Amino acid sequence: MNILHIDCSPRPESHSRDLSAAIVSHLSVTDPDASVIRRDLGRYPLPHAESDYATVLSSPGTLAEGVSKGALGLSEQLIQEVEAADVLVIGTPMNNFTVPSVLKAWIDQILRMGRTIGVSPHGEKFGLLQDKPVYVGIASGGVFTGDRARQPDFLIPYLTAAFGCVGLNSLHFLPLQATAFLGHDELAANRDVLLATLPAAREAVGAAALRQ
Repeated sequence: MNILHIDCSPRPESHSRDLSAAIVSHLSVTDPDASVIRRDLGRYPLPHAESDYATVLSSPGTLAEGVSKGALGLSEQLIQEVEAADVLVIGTPMNNFTVPSVLKAWIDQILRMGRTIGVSPHGEKFGLLQDKPVYVGIASGGVFTGDRARQPDFLIPYLTAAFGCVGLNSLHFLPLQATAFLGHDELAANRDVLLATLPAAREAVGAAALRQ
């Protein structure tokens, strides 16, 4: 099993990093020979889309001529990392109700018309990547889901739509909430509860794969 492990927190020690590391550890227990590729977007952020990349994406003729390899180099590298992975594990904070900009910069390189996104003759978009499990560990200072939710959630709907657009539909979200208010022991207990959902999530993903 090849795991692509992505962290987005700017802090070297954070709840989202702890959660994503625990997910990777859990997956590695069931597959001791698993290999892990790291993308630490919090410590080593990707550049936001630059002029040449944006120009290429808005110029289908340029793409067809194949003269845009330099502009698409980073995008191609990141897409190939996703393609080579059997599982994606993402640890991210919720920033102002949605994903941090470093994760958005990564997504902007992954979502690419003609490479990861196809379009039907009727204009409907469909994903070109093979589906695979995507585990997203979310750390939020407030509460955004469940009966005690007190703030909007644009993170889960956005990631569901963005990943689904490229064909990644087997998403499992693990929200660790109220990190600004709960103590260490309570947060650790909540994290354990989230991790306990992983076996059932893996079985559901496997069953879905058999139906494809």
